[in-house]
Amino acid sequence: MSGGGSWAVAAVAAVTAGYALVSRRLATTVVSAPMVFTAFGVAVGPVGLGLLSLDHDAGPVLTLVEGTLTLVLLTDAMSVRRRDLRVGGFLPRRLLGIALPLTIGAGWLLAWPLLPGLTLWELALIGAILAPTDAALGESAVAGPGVPPLVRKGLKVESGLNDGMVLPFFVIFLAAIPGTAASAEGIAGTFWRALVLSTVLGLVIGGVGGRLLSGSRARGWVTDEWRQVFVLAVAAGSYALAVVIDGSGFIAAWVAGFALGTSLRRGARRAAVSAAAAAAAGAPVAPATGTGTGTAAAEGTAASDDTARPAARLGDFLAALSFLVFGAVLLGPQLQHLDWRIVVYAVLSLTVVRMVPVALCLAGTGLSLATVAYAGWFGPRGLASVVFGLLVVEEHVPGTTLIGRVVALTIALSILLHGLTAHFLADRYGDWHHRAAVRRPGLREGPPAPARGPAPGPGPTPGRAGTA
Repeated sequence: MSGGGSWAVAAVAAVTAGYALVSRRLATTVVSAPMVFTAFGVAVGPVGLGLLSLDHDAGPVLTLVEGTLTLVLLTDAMSVRRRDLRVGGFLPRRLLGIALPLTIGAGWLLAWPLLPGLTLWELALIGAILAPTDAALGESAVAGPGVPPLVRKGLKVESGLNDGMVLPFFVIFLAAIPGTAASAEGIAGTFWRALVLSTVLGLVIGGVGGRLLSGSRARGWVTDEWRQVFVLAVAAGSYALAVVIDGSGFIAAWVAGFALGTSLRRGARRAAVSAAAAAAAGAPVAPATGTGTGTAAAEGTAASDDTARPAARLGDFLAALSFLVFGAVLLGPQLQHLDWRIVVYAVLSLTVVRMVPVALCLAGTGLSLATVAYAGWFGPRGLASVVFGLLVVEEHVPGTTLIGRVVALTIALSILLHGLTAHFLADRYGDWHHRAAVRRPGLREGPPAPARGPAPGPGPTPGRAGTA
């Protein structure tokens, strides 16, 4: 490792250690982990100490952010259950099925007059890059005790799924831009390899992997530690094999997460049912088949969550480092080249482009205006947009410089504004919901929480699960 690289690693380690030492203290303030890591990223980047730059460190940087997004996509998908889209699932269904395409279209159309010089597909690419949300940038806005479960779960499910749902748009738009690596395959080739083959590959790897792990766990062959490591292997394997066939590693990992989580839950439910039957018959029960403390459905959910949790925590940590990389190689270099059009578009992206589609998709649902505004505002742009933006900037084709500036400023404003308002607005919205639910027992958002206290801080984890 070169001297410059060693200094960069030392700087990253120092920032990480420093944040860890004060993480609980910062959790009680409006200062979030993305704010801290992004600011230090700017400081160690080309506009600061010059320890980290995309020109000299592109390989490690892209490996980090791509690996982080792969892991986050898989673990997010593992956590989503079909019942999340059935019981009170009208909110995430509408946000994903209606608001998400409208957000991409609105971002595309508003970029047209404000960002001259970009082609039709480059404008569309901006809309896709800035469409996915990251609930971790406003975690307390989702996890606050006063936020009704309907809204809390809806925003979490939306955030867990929309980054994966944006991927087809991203790869198709990128393939339509001449000069990019994806354009060599063309739109048709990209559709076939990135969407169809990668999806099939993810289903096979996740499904087979889940069945193998469930069988091994039922027989008591696998330790808890290696069961959790298995998730990392599935993430890496699905991504790598998709790249081998010139497909999309991200799509493969996302789909593998669904298949793996579903397979693990089914396996754990079968094991729980078998254990209950054996116990009723008086036969000995192997400890590995389940805890025996709940229903089969609860056993399945617990098994999937326990398996994915360490990988998700690792994803949290890597996400924090990705924000440092974002500040160093994307935001810092672009701060010197901003103009009023980029600033206006960034502001509109966080307001009109997100809030109008949300309002349209929730019309007629019976949700109050306060809830519609709350769900519309808390659509922060985070890790997925960072990774997509870096991948585009690395293409070095006409238009990518301007795209990088727009993406960098929009994410930076989101980190700042959504982080600063999360606690305050969660408290205000929780107070409103408590009063409204008492006055109107049939409120669409649901009944008030039985007991309310101060909204929790984001916790000490420096990543997606603790960044408010």
